[in-house]
Amino acid sequence: MALSPAATLEATLFASGEPMTKKRLGALLGVSGDLLEAGLSELAKNLHGRGLALIDTGEEVELRTSPDAAEIVKKLREAELSRDLGKASLETLAIILYKGGATRSDVDWVRGVNSTAAIRSLLLRGLVERSEDTTDRRRARYTATVDALAHLGVSNKEDLPRYAEFQATFAGQDAARGAAEDAELS
Repeated sequence: MALSPAATLEATLFASGEPMTKKRLGALLGVSGDLLEAGLSELAKNLHGRGLALIDTGEEVELRTSPDAAEIVKKLREAELSRDLGKASLETLAIILYKGGATRSDVDWVRGVNSTAAIRSLLLRGLVERSEDTTDRRRARYTATVDALAHLGVSNKEDLPRYAEFQATFAGQDAARGAAEDAELS
């Protein structure tokens, strides 16, 4: 049984966990701009009165919690922020710090699992910040904040344990990953 266009868009945007340009979304799904807009319109209607909402800036779209759910989401975030950082968040923060900034796919590749929730937790706590990736403007790059260093009790990233060693390791992994991706494209 094939999914409806709206269901396919919902699944894709949910799995992405971040804004997607309409151009990228249309190319990924292999649909024209008109079909994409019709599917997005159907999805927005389907989500009306539910816990999720489709946010459409004109250029980008994203699934977010509905404004009507703001109070419960606020409580959830407060509870989340009151807990210590978990293993996944610490691993993610370490990768971002030792690499000097990383995209979500960089973190996923090192950890071997989806890191969306860990990055979200770090963003909520103000330990990382998001900016446009200069090498690929379709992606976001995450960098550690001053608060992250303070949280870890160091004044600069070079004070992190085995910083030079891990920098070299990540540089080697990045080269191997780049070679693997190039071979895949050939």
